[in-house]
Amino acid sequence: MRKSKTFRLVLIKPSHYDDEGYVIRWWRGGLPSNSLACLYGIALDCRERGVLGPDCNIEIDAIDETNWKVRVADLARAIKAADAGMVMLVGVQSNQFPRSLDLARQFRKLGIHVAIGGFHVSGTLSMLPERDVGVQEMMDLGVSVFAGEAEGRLEGLLQDAVAGRLQPLYNYIDDLPDLESQPLPIIPRQQIGRVIGHTTSFDAGRGCPFQCSFCTIINVQGRKSRRRSADDIEAVIRANVAQGVFAFFLTDDNFARNKDWEILLDRIIALREKEGWDLRFTIQVDTLCHKLPNFIEKCAKAGVRRCFIGLENINPDSPLGAKKRQNKITDYREMMLAWKRARIMTIGGYIIGFPNDTPESIVRDIEIIKHELPIDMLEFFFLTPLPGSEDHKTLYLKGVAMDVDLNKYDLDHVTTDHPAMSKADWERANELAWNTYYSWEHIETLMRRAAAMGNNVGKIGTYALYFKGYHPIERVHPLEGGVLRLKSRDERRPHLPVEPAWSFYPRYAADTAVKAVQWASLALRLHRLARKVKSDPHRLAYVDAAITLQADETASLDLYKTRSSQAFLDQRRHVEEAQKAKLAGGSLPTGVS
Repeated sequence: MRKSKTFRLVLIKPSHYDDEGYVIRWWRGGLPSNSLACLYGIALDCRERGVLGPDCNIEIDAIDETNWKVRVADLARAIKAADAGMVMLVGVQSNQFPRSLDLARQFRKLGIHVAIGGFHVSGTLSMLPERDVGVQEMMDLGVSVFAGEAEGRLEGLLQDAVAGRLQPLYNYIDDLPDLESQPLPIIPRQQIGRVIGHTTSFDAGRGCPFQCSFCTIINVQGRKSRRRSADDIEAVIRANVAQGVFAFFLTDDNFARNKDWEILLDRIIALREKEGWDLRFTIQVDTLCHKLPNFIEKCAKAGVRRCFIGLENINPDSPLGAKKRQNKITDYREMMLAWKRARIMTIGGYIIGFPNDTPESIVRDIEIIKHELPIDMLEFFFLTPLPGSEDHKTLYLKGVAMDVDLNKYDLDHVTTDHPAMSKADWERANELAWNTYYSWEHIETLMRRAAAMGNNVGKIGTYALYFKGYHPIERVHPLEGGVLRLKSRDERRPHLPVEPAWSFYPRYAADTAVKAVQWASLALRLHRLARKVKSDPHRLAYVDAAITLQADETASLDLYKTRSSQAFLDQRRHVEEAQKAKLAGGSLPTGVS
């Protein structure tokens, strides 16, 4: 029987603006949005259960603005053509909030109900004593603000929308749901087709036990681990394979801390072997994951192809100052070599701007990394007081000046003062970091290490293209990259003028052509370099300090010779002596308990 009423639900994951004020959008986007996947899955479940009544169907649109233009007027007409409907701005991070506010204004002007959720809303409501001014502005527009997670709660909001009783605030930040047997994250195939590599995403768990002061996750998703079951994960994979999707970005902030990691990996391995599916995964882990017996080996068997590692800094006092006590400098080399032996690409996140950093110290530290750490790629970020983090709350309560433009809170802009560097010096330090690590000499070294250890030399070239190219060519951070930048005259920040057609389109066409030449030139040079390395008859004999473990590394490597490293090593030796004494039944050294 055909349902007589229709509710039109439009889910939008907003992008944000570039430095010229244009929305960052691509013909093919980069990373998929897990928030969009989760909300779409929850909305599908609401439809299947008929939460709006047996005679009301829910039609759902899922739009990721990084690869799909938001046509406000068309969407508003579609919603008005239905019996009821609304727009939900999902997974909104702080740097996406200004764009979200502009979209909300446009939809509200056309009389469309709007709700917003995501890390900025949840983080500021969780951490700040007063309501964030941007969140208040949303509420003044008549936008419903949703804090917390939507599992088990979306149906109530949809029912309120149908009944015309939408509330200004839905706050579930202190009531986080269990994840087992919840609706599964899924993105429609049409949307995944606009992502590089046809990659989708899902979360196996949420929450992180650590206390990093620059992180927002612990204040939004909590510090208690909540996990999906192995049956849930298998169902997610099967649903995606059914629509021709085999590549996944596992968005858990630290998959190695998921207590069920082995059960989940065993299930995925069984699927690969039983069904013959070429499942491929990207995961995020910490620097202690190699201490888990069989973790890396099973990741390789499960199809993990690359892992993001929160390296943050090689000076132990920097992560400690940010309460990232889980990073142990003495484990870095062992951990990275374990990933390389498993033929899994490693990508480290490195933060620029800890209190002791200077341009000179940053270059020195990166040179040490280049010569002594067997990591493949590094991506650099400004230390940023993200709204929802402890760092932001501390600066806010102290009245320290922070940039008021949330669009800059993308980890690629300076947003507050540094104790030792001017804004210009900090920006120069960031540029030096990228240029120092991705020198042509070091890219060749990375390729030679890959060849010597049986890794894929061509992949090193592909990733070097990605990380070396986006800043100078596209002027965006690589994590915001995609294929073929798309621009519209009308997708610009409201306080900036709309360029006339006679100047916008010629400039856009010329800019696109120049970028195409730059990308092609860079790709060709990398291809030639990879071919040179692969054709070298002595490539398997290559060795250097980074891929060679030594007997007493703490005495020979510069990695362990900074003042803070020496203090860290002294502390470790002290603890080891204490442990030996305890095992021998002797007394503990002074100061150790």
